[in-house]
Amino acid sequence: MAVNKLSNGKWQAQVFPNGRDGKRIRRQFATKGEALSFEKFIKEQAQDKPWLGEKTDKRRVIDLVELWFNTHGITLADGEKRLTTMAFACEAMGNPLATEFNAKIFAAYREQRLSGKITRSSRVKTVTPRTVNLELAYFRAMFNELRRLDEWTAPNPLENVREFKIGESEMAYLTLDEIRTLLSECEKSRSKDLTTIVKICLATGARWSEAEGLKGNQIRAGQIIYVKTKGKKNRAVPITETLQAELPKSRKAQPLFTPCYSAFRKAMQRAGIETPAGQLTHILRHTFASHFMMNGGNILVLQRILGHTDIKVTMRYAHFAPDHLFDATLLNPLNKIQIGLD
Repeated sequence: MAVNKLSNGKWQAQVFPNGRDGKRIRRQFATKGEALSFEKFIKEQAQDKPWLGEKTDKRRVIDLVELWFNTHGITLADGEKRLTTMAFACEAMGNPLATEFNAKIFAAYREQRLSGKITRSSRVKTVTPRTVNLELAYFRAMFNELRRLDEWTAPNPLENVREFKIGESEMAYLTLDEIRTLLSECEKSRSKDLTTIVKICLATGARWSEAEGLKGNQIRAGQIIYVKTKGKKNRAVPITETLQAELPKSRKAQPLFTPCYSAFRKAMQRAGIETPAGQLTHILRHTFASHFMMNGGNILVLQRILGHTDIKVTMRYAHFAPDHLFDATLLNPLNKIQIGLD
């Protein structure tokens, strides 16, 4: 594309909207400004002019990933994590053209990830089905979002790819005796904040990061108000006067505690408590939810306290309710025979 001044004093705009091998458009104007404006107009409108022919989409999947991040992903709390994950996958798949990307390409990549042929770290040789399910979810969501933004008009290439079925992971929780032992070990820690943070998690079901990152202005009127949460919604959880009396008195928008994750890990080791992989601090949240239901709590109230956006996530704790499926003991046919109701 170019704008040149002709011998007759006029300015000519010469435009190739679809590249040098495509249709050429030339027009003369009295001023250079008009020629430049025309050139810009043709560039912007090329895709909307059917007589110019269909423009070939030469974007690669990584281009779509970057476009998604700039137009939407940047607003997500885990946007950069998704960007990094999808960029790695694109490179591992050979940076395919977006128009050629399909379920077969992704399935081959997924198989290699699971077998350990493609790794992101020299320390981790293989990944779990949950990891590749997450990668599938990222790409599928990306294409869906770009369709909503009119940046991608073709069908979602991964729409019909099914996730691997994964069994429910073990959700360990602490017994009352284990809680007492843990709190005793926390008191022995050099961290002056450890015991308080653990108590907050046990009393409100907070995630470790939510409790550890509390600021003074989040505690008021007998409640702890959790903000910028994983579920994107603020939630307020009441606390007892006893617990509130143990909390720092500052009401400023400044952190109340110093990080003490490693101190918690050591306290758990001293207490002799083992947890399933990945549940070191999350066991406190599981403990709150489990005891809440065992003590007769309402599953819908628990959902609000934990901040789950999907009730199905909270339903994992339903079986802890004292009357959970109790009718099975009353309504089964063997019971009817035993009590002589046949």
